[in-house]
Amino acid sequence: MVTTAPYGAWTSPVDARTVAAHDGRPAFVGVIGDEVWWTAPRPAEGGRRALIRRRADGTEESVLPAPWNVRSRVHEYGGQPWAGTVTDRGPLVVFSDFADQRLYAYAPDHDAAPRPLTPLSPAGDGLRWADPVLVGDEVWCVLEEFTGDGPTDVRRLVAAVPLDGAAADDRAAVRELGDDRHRFVTGPRLSPDGRHAAWLAWDHPRMPWDGTLVMLADTTADGEFTVVRPILGDLGPDVPAPGQRGESVAQIEWAPDGALLFVSDREGWWELYRTEVADGRAAEPRRLCAARREEFGGPLWNVGSRWFLPLESGTLATLHGHGTTTLGILDPVSGDLVDTAGPWTEWASTLAVHGSRVIGVAAGPHTGYEIVELDTCTGRARVLAHHHTDAVDPAYYPRPEARTFTGPGGRDVHAHLYPPHNPDHTAPDGEFPPYVVWAHGGPTGHSPLVLDLEIAYFTSRGIGVAEVNYGGSTGYGRAYRERLRGRWGVVDVEDCAAVAEALADEGTADRARLAIRGGSAGGWTTAASLTSTDLYACGTISYPILDLAGWATGETHDFESQYLESLVGPLAEVPDRYRERSPLHRADHIRAPFLLLQGLDDVICPPAQCDRFLAEVAGRGIPHAYLAFEGEGHGFRRADTLISALECELALYAHAFGVERPDLTPLALRH
Repeated sequence: MVTTAPYGAWTSPVDARTVAAHDGRPAFVGVIGDEVWWTAPRPAEGGRRALIRRRADGTEESVLPAPWNVRSRVHEYGGQPWAGTVTDRGPLVVFSDFADQRLYAYAPDHDAAPRPLTPLSPAGDGLRWADPVLVGDEVWCVLEEFTGDGPTDVRRLVAAVPLDGAAADDRAAVRELGDDRHRFVTGPRLSPDGRHAAWLAWDHPRMPWDGTLVMLADTTADGEFTVVRPILGDLGPDVPAPGQRGESVAQIEWAPDGALLFVSDREGWWELYRTEVADGRAAEPRRLCAARREEFGGPLWNVGSRWFLPLESGTLATLHGHGTTTLGILDPVSGDLVDTAGPWTEWASTLAVHGSRVIGVAAGPHTGYEIVELDTCTGRARVLAHHHTDAVDPAYYPRPEARTFTGPGGRDVHAHLYPPHNPDHTAPDGEFPPYVVWAHGGPTGHSPLVLDLEIAYFTSRGIGVAEVNYGGSTGYGRAYRERLRGRWGVVDVEDCAAVAEALADEGTADRARLAIRGGSAGGWTTAASLTSTDLYACGTISYPILDLAGWATGETHDFESQYLESLVGPLAEVPDRYRERSPLHRADHIRAPFLLLQGLDDVICPPAQCDRFLAEVAGRGIPHAYLAFEGEGHGFRRADTLISALECELALYAHAFGVERPDLTPLALRH
């Protein structure tokens, strides 16, 4: 029986506990022998990342019990945290543990427990490791070493860690393969003949999607790096000045024949190229898929991200698309690209290959993230592991639609629309639904078109969701990405508002019941929106940036410490812009209720910014609530946190939209 009830008051089987239990996705797939390994989220176990092993016979097991947490903190956002190989004792895996950030080695079929490979350090946040690769009797990887107590007291370089444990208590036993001439590096890739190593590097104030260098070193028989030089990327006398457009090389790999393959946006899109390396130089690169102007790469938030890999047949497995992504097999000679058939619209930036098989992590509008295997011989794709199972009847899932709206100046604004949907309920005639605009983080990122139970939590209760890939988002080429340059807090705010206004104008949404929410950079956009427009009835601000000047002068980690140079402008040149756009200094403009959510262990967007913001809001008569969570960092991972945050967010909307929900505890609002 279908019940008539106001939008926002519908009952739903998609409860907060169900959402929390299914939060997160598998990541960092790899192959050890004939086995597939990956990391998986465990919200009920304190949000740790478990290391999962799928044996050749299809059985799966968690390799390490709690509290082992396979996760790197390099750049704070981490990256590839493990690598493995086959030995005469079975699989050997090397991994970074989140608690102490040491590298450990573990042979699960032989060792009783993991053994440490790297030491602890008394300086700052110590030693961190990412993007490892096993080379002989060493682990080559990125070393991030803190030299003091400040977040920017750090150096990074390519290093080699002995597998015999000689460095477990001796920092001097770690070989520094390269120097620290560059602020940031990725892990090295050794050429098939062992004569060269290549990696990526970049420097402040650029982010890796602004401009990177491809570094090349000659390697000796003893594994030493000599004659280190840049060969691709931002080279030569035409190197742009800091803050101007450069060339972003997002990934490099060696082809079996010794050519260097790479993804670069030198022509406006992240595309695949091939170059011959001879006498320490790179020949003129050749674009491998000239027929497609799409993204074949993405932003390098995580060290070791992979959007393509060469296969032994000479073809390339590659992720690509415009807005959405798919897995294709590219013939680098003819440029022909054949895509994988299946329901997946988003592939994570992690791939592994084994013979003719390609393994990745993919999701679709009706499925969560799964581990998918493509057999390139047959063209058949199948779900290999982490199978999607419907936590509730899929009749309660939203039915998304990709839309393109018109923003200021006639510019395109891409968005995904999730209208209210519940088979048990309908709204009274003539009522328009409330909508919440979701602003993604980054801001150099994007919202994927995939099944998200957090969205279903709202849509099944009669609240629509509009995910906005505002100007600055990835997936639509460099020009779209660079709309945000110098205009963060303007373009993102305008684009979100344009989508909300359009939904109200066309009768899709109730103009009086529009809300906005976001986390991290999305939290900034939410707060900036609430302080610059009266469009929204309320907002949910999660682990946000609220004070640009504070964030630019020591209140964040090193990786993003100069991000604002491109997003806003150099602080020394435009100090007034930093103040004028900061929600902290516009708190007197807020008129709508808001919910502020913050992790107390967040070193990227620290709680001190929330404290200052709340002090400015206090006494102004604006209803608001603040929830701070012990043990949570940047982004929530623990089941109890996720449940509390989600239920409080719904309570805010019930209050602001005038909806009665007796199943909820009313949000305790301050004024």
